[in-house]
Amino acid sequence: MGNDSATVQNIKMQMRKGVLEYCVLLLIGGARLYSSDLLEELKRANLLVVEGTLYPLLSRLRANGLIDYVWEESEKGPPRKYFHLTGGGRQTLANLNEAWCALASSVGSLRTHREEDDS
Repeated sequence: MGNDSATVQNIKMQMRKGVLEYCVLLLIGGARLYSSDLLEELKRANLLVVEGTLYPLLSRLRANGLIDYVWEESEKGPPRKYFHLTGGGRQTLANLNEAWCALASSVGSLRTHREEDDS
């Protein structure tokens, strides 16, 4: 069947990629965040590996009108971009929350059904 460990790692990576935009919207929806704060939160949650993944995602979310940013002076150096949800971003996040709950419920029911079959 090939390298099972590599297969599992690949599937896990694809699952993380699949929910990354949703997770970024969740984080930004909770508070205005600076990109390094986003990186820290995503890394803490084991959802992001490198910065190079976050910046194109933020650009895509902004181009789609879901997030925007404001520049603010920093006590520690140059001005910083702080990201926040737009009205469309808030609506999209609400829709994604519903979709996530439905998906989690569906997967949970499959797992429960499978565990009952294995008993």
